[in-house]
Amino acid sequence: MTAKEQQLTELLTLTSRSITHMAAAMTALSFDLLRSSDAGVRAAGSKMITRLGAVSLELDQQWQLIGELTGVEAPQRADVVEEVQLHTA
Repeated sequence: MTAKEQQLTELLTLTSRSITHMAAAMTALSFDLLRSSDAGVRAAGSKMITRLGAVSLELDQQWQLIGELTGVEAPQRADVVEEVQLHTA
């Protein structure tokens, strides 16, 4: 791999890592929004969680490609979002 290719690979890695952290932060915020007493805020939080799930899947593809380019295994996901249904008694 040339020096330029190594730099591009490193840039891709750093960018993907930053987007991963940002998506995790936005997911945490979205779960906070779900605790709101305002129905509109809760709906917005729920929609954002769905959208961030799609972003997360695309990031998984990027990490797989980065792993193939660098020979380094993709990081393990510890922040998997699981949808649950809450009901009031």
